[in-house]
Amino acid sequence: MHKTIYLVTDDAKMDFDTLYHKVEMALDGGVKLLQLREKKSSSREFYNNALKMKYLCKKYDIPLIINDRVDIAQAVDADGVHLGQSDLPLTVARKILGPEKIIGISARTVEDAMLAEKNNADYLGVGAVFPTSTKNDAKVISEKVFHDIQAKVSIPIVTIGGITLNNASTLINRGVNCIAVVSAILNQDNPKEAAIYLNNLFK
Repeated sequence: MHKTIYLVTDDAKMDFDTLYHKVEMALDGGVKLLQLREKKSSSREFYNNALKMKYLCKKYDIPLIINDRVDIAQAVDADGVHLGQSDLPLTVARKILGPEKIIGISARTVEDAMLAEKNNADYLGVGAVFPTSTKNDAKVISEKVFHDIQAKVSIPIVTIGGITLNNASTLINRGVNCIAVVSAILNQDNPKEAAIYLNNLFK
């Protein structure tokens, strides 16, 4: 997961057809990972939307990660799942999905991060690194905690939370290799241009 833009969707912001169109533009701009997060949808809607996104991701040859729902990830044969601390335990998700699937874990403390690595998580989602309006319960972690996590684990770290076109370079200058964004791409009139801009920051 080297120098990558990771796009996370938000079904609270727009209808699925609009989202699909914006995601396609973002993938065209070089987004390399997509996480489908559906907090409002029924299981049937989530499943149908995940299938559509899977075909889109296949077209661009990038992984589709499902937020929270191991059952949906399994049902559509997605590339992986991203789990929070209150979701199904990583070890259980691994038994269900198998060794080949990507499993990411949200971590806000060094202890969470080390346990996730011990249990063979593929990457960590660490944040929020800035205040964010996308997740109301997201608390900002200190730069010290972030660096402590970096120092203690060797698996890839994805930074998330409040990352915008204006502050992304601050993180990249700190040596961050992967940033996860929502609004920074999906709220733009031209998601492709936003994705290109973020990718260029790594250069």
